[in-house]
Amino acid sequence: MQIAILIFDGLTVLDAVGPYEVFSFIPEADVRLVGLDKGPKRDSKRSLALVADWTLDDVPHPDVIVVPGGPGEEALHWEPRVLDWLRAAHETSTWTTSVCTGALLLAAAGILDGVEATTHWASHERLGILGATPVRERVVTRGRVVTAAGISAGIDMALELTERLAGADIAQAIQLALEYDPQPPFDAGSPDRAPAHIVDLVSRQT
Repeated sequence: MQIAILIFDGLTVLDAVGPYEVFSFIPEADVRLVGLDKGPKRDSKRSLALVADWTLDDVPHPDVIVVPGGPGEEALHWEPRVLDWLRAAHETSTWTTSVCTGALLLAAAGILDGVEATTHWASHERLGILGATPVRERVVTRGRVVTAAGISAGIDMALELTERLAGADIAQAIQLALEYDPQPPFDAGSPDRAPAHIVDLVSRQT
């Protein structure tokens, strides 16, 4: 089972690394970081890099596609090689997924036209403009398209998808191995619960 995680300059690292850590535990999974070209792809802060060991042409028909988000995804809306790869790979994939604003790139490729999907809460309006139907849920599965909300939701998405790919026992074993047992110090992880001034602070930065 081949899993392709698209990486690019300006990505949010946890969007890619969260699902990578989950999927890499699946027996027989071949998880590949792919890019327009091989080499390091720096995060949105330009301080950390992930390395693409494969190009898009090297991985034309993955079983699972993962598209992370980050400020750099917007530049790819006008990159025909990425859009064409997404469309062609989606035709044969078992699952096409996104994390955070990666959904905007799927939408730019036409994959989310009229499809209910989620993304980071601050980007729901943009997702709608691009043709999707925004849904305020942490993980949204519609057919064989799975979208996750902001950043950390990619771990939830990957665990839910692992259950479908490898069964509940494997998914739970991976969750335990990662000790993924969130107990955040603040109840501020959603704009519905965070204090208004915190929502405003984040809105002005995104």
